[in-house]
Amino acid sequence: MNFLTMMRHKYRLMLHYLGVILIIMGFILLLPIVMAIFYPSEMNEVFSFVTPASIVIILGTFIWLMTREKINDIAITFQDGGIIVVISWLLICLISAIPFILSGQLSFTQAIFESVSGWTTTGLSVVDVTKTSHMFLMWRSIMQFFGGAGIAVIMLSSIIGPGGLGLYSAEGRTDLLLPNITKSTKLIMTIYSGYILVGAVLYIFAGMPVFDAVNHAIAALSTGGFSTVPNSIGEYNSAIIEFITIILMFAGTVNFAAHYIFLKGNIKRFFKLGEIKFMLFILSIVIPFVAFFSIEPLYDGLDKTLRVSIFELVSALSTTGFSTVGYGDWNDFGIMVMVLLMFIGGGTGSTAGGIKQYRIYILAKSLVKNIKGFMLPTKAIKEIKVEKPEGSVFLKDKEIIQISNFVFLYFVIYFIGVAIMLAHGYTLRDSMFEFASSIGTVGLSVGITSPSAPLPVLWIQIIGMLFGRLEIFVIFYAFIKIIKDMKAIFRRSKG
Repeated sequence: MNFLTMMRHKYRLMLHYLGVILIIMGFILLLPIVMAIFYPSEMNEVFSFVTPASIVIILGTFIWLMTREKINDIAITFQDGGIIVVISWLLICLISAIPFILSGQLSFTQAIFESVSGWTTTGLSVVDVTKTSHMFLMWRSIMQFFGGAGIAVIMLSSIIGPGGLGLYSAEGRTDLLLPNITKSTKLIMTIYSGYILVGAVLYIFAGMPVFDAVNHAIAALSTGGFSTVPNSIGEYNSAIIEFITIILMFAGTVNFAAHYIFLKGNIKRFFKLGEIKFMLFILSIVIPFVAFFSIEPLYDGLDKTLRVSIFELVSALSTTGFSTVGYGDWNDFGIMVMVLLMFIGGGTGSTAGGIKQYRIYILAKSLVKNIKGFMLPTKAIKEIKVEKPEGSVFLKDKEIIQISNFVFLYFVIYFIGVAIMLAHGYTLRDSMFEFASSIGTVGLSVGITSPSAPLPVLWIQIIGMLFGRLEIFVIFYAFIKIIKDMKAIFRRSKG
């Protein structure tokens, strides 16, 4: 097979996958109309979903039929998978905004913002939940459910193809639960859905209305943070509901492969995992410090102080974005810790965002190794060992360099976002908090995110959320791959 034929087949296969994604997306768009059964007064909003769903299903089916030839000798690499994932995410976010626009609720920019926030499981919102129908509130949660699972996982649990591993890796998932990738993705969806069902039931027993319980269970497990009430979890003022939410947020921020270990009953091995130990260590340090130095003066009683401290810090580290209080009266120390936790984020292979605990953990171990290098003989310095779900791993310098490069790019994008917010007159404190929440896909806000926010501010947050969810290198690799392929095809076709 010559080069041009191979490239044509490869991009035809990529287009085939995009067709499948569009078909799946069309059926996902139809899910919110189920609410019309329970809330007949909202029947007039059904067309806001049926119209785009019909168009997308027809278009996806046409693409799928036109590209369904079998190509057994073509495999999708990580870079190829990145192209499919990035283009799919952009298309899905655009399509998901259409119901908001058709219903007249949001402008184009606001609708894109809400859609991207939902699919990236961020939870920042420009919607007034007190004036929004049950159908659209459920649509926000549905976006977070499927956004948390990931496009590649959704597709791979529906189809089997030669691009499995490339797509799986491009979604930022590297730890397989089972040797077979299709079985792994189906198991992820089973675990994910099972936790949400249990969470919803627990919320109902704790006194939360059924509709709210389902939505909050999805938002907590997907580390999304969209709420159906104005004051988020604080609306209920219930220690039991807060406790259930903390458990779900923890579950959402833990690697799915680690969940598999836990559910198999290997509890000892679960708590030996590097990320788990690192997460518990961080929280054990920051919770008492923030409680004493930032929150204690604001509330009466140790129980309330610890309750607020634990909930808000877990919400920030897990990148969920639920809250029980506002942050207007917090001092700078408390805000600084929240920003740092949003930087760190959740576990790899989970629904959470941020730099990821694994990367920070590795950089910390690398720092210790370098310090030892100045004090001990070279032979006495051990390789960096990390306990991962698949077993003990010794890291190579190449991986540490890649992690360092990722963190550097993360902060370059972060400071660009902060600078744009500063240019629009927001304070340094508020700008740093809000964009840390955006790029970390957290969803906590100090008030900058609103329907009245300037368009450039909303768009830089949209870009930040996409970079935070899709992983910086995946986006860069995808666009570089497209440019290189187009140049190569042009040179070969001319020759």
